[in-house]
Amino acid sequence: MTEFWDIAPFSWQGVLTCAACGWLLGLERQLRGKPVGIRTAILIVLGTYVFMRLATSLSDNSLDHARVLGQIVTGVGFLGAGVMMSRDGQIQGVTSAAVVWLMAGLGMIIAFDYGRQALLLCGFVLFVLVGLDKVESTFSALRRGVHRKWESSRKKPEIPDQHG
Repeated sequence: MTEFWDIAPFSWQGVLTCAACGWLLGLERQLRGKPVGIRTAILIVLGTYVFMRLATSLSDNSLDHARVLGQIVTGVGFLGAGVMMSRDGQIQGVTSAAVVWLMAGLGMIIAFDYGRQALLLCGFVLFVLVGLDKVESTFSALRRGVHRKWESSRKKPEIPDQHG
């Protein structure tokens, strides 16, 4: 029965670490109403872990590993680009795209058995996303230009009265 649960070359510890990092970052994004939520985040971290771990198990050549790593970085860059959009002349979703890119990095770190380091980096990313948001909200000088909060800068259009 234990053979059934063996997922070599992957590990359950790696899979659970991927799920934890993805859940934490996805929860932060989802609570803010951003395009990348919990499920997507877990799948990005886990997907990069799977591809990188598979590459390391198929070849002992570190150049092969570097090629796969480079392809993941490029491919996930396109995935992140899909998160960005333009609204009223301002580009939105850049932070979410950067988080997607970083999630892939976490998956690769976990694939090389640096799970503890991945969890620590995940905590630091959460600090950047939550803590620096609080700093930006505190100091008005940090809320200029593109860093102005969308909701506060948008004026509701006046609807003319139907009677005149």
